[in-house]
Amino acid sequence: MTGICRFSVSSRLPFCYDEKKKTAQRGRAAVLREYEYEFAEFLYYTPGDLDKESGLWPVRGGRTLAKPNYRVGPKRIECWSLHLVREGRVRLEFDGGTADLGAGDLFCLFPDRAYTYFKPPEDSALRMSWLALDGQRVEPLLARIGMTPDKPYLGKPSPDGRIHEAAELAIEALANADQGQPASALELQALVGALFAELLRRTGTDSGKADTADWIKQCRSFMDLHATEGITVRQVADLAGVHRSYFSNEFTRQTGISPVKYLQRIRMEKAVRLLKDTDATVTEIALSLGYPNLHSFTRAFKMYYEASPLAVRQDGDGRRRFR
Repeated sequence: MTGICRFSVSSRLPFCYDEKKKTAQRGRAAVLREYEYEFAEFLYYTPGDLDKESGLWPVRGGRTLAKPNYRVGPKRIECWSLHLVREGRVRLEFDGGTADLGAGDLFCLFPDRAYTYFKPPEDSALRMSWLALDGQRVEPLLARIGMTPDKPYLGKPSPDGRIHEAAELAIEALANADQGQPASALELQALVGALFAELLRRTGTDSGKADTADWIKQCRSFMDLHATEGITVRQVADLAGVHRSYFSNEFTRQTGISPVKYLQRIRMEKAVRLLKDTDATVTEIALSLGYPNLHSFTRAFKMYYEASPLAVRQDGDGRRRFR
């Protein structure tokens, strides 16, 4: 019978029915049409400007229930395509290797690389979902989870199925996307991002201990961004997950300045910019920089620049050397 095969996204077994029985609703069941090697659902997406600005967007996606003779390739594609094995087994052949994958595993087809994948004839039903992606952020994100052209697969990164659930949410949003609408673009970006977030959590490549230079750099970025919110050195040390004294020593060794003075420098340099480039009152500047009141800001400013804020606004250059 040539017809349509539908299965619940969360169910393990599909059910097929005659072409006339089109009663399932999108979002509750995948709609699989019959092809030579499979029953499959193909979903397509045309990215807009908002998608391309994000550097990460879906191109197509879908689900497949393999027939006994299921085979794809050898062929090449122009994007990155994540395949998630939901049931059964699949053999992946790629440049330089072969991988036998089962339920819970996933693999990625990299652009301009030859690949073949098929269901071993002796195995039971094969069911997969896939999501093809494009953009300059895709390959760096894949590298972070340990997937490269030389090793384009991961073995059961999520035994509890959370990664597959995240992928299904993105695929279902793709099926329901109102193409060309900013709201749909943002929803897809969020769900694809959530998928990679889950992959990073589960693969472990996101949780290893970073080199000292790396976490110092991260702390500096945090301080640059939030210094005017009144953050403390202890808060930054907590971000790094180290004791305050150890953080202060390492930060000073790496940067040549203590974290206290670094925070102070950020606030004072911004204070001078606000004094010279805006008409904000000194009180507004004090509160904008995280000081509780005008008096505490004025006192800190005078100690740092050896001049009052009003004097700097009128004729000072606001420059000093660290002591």
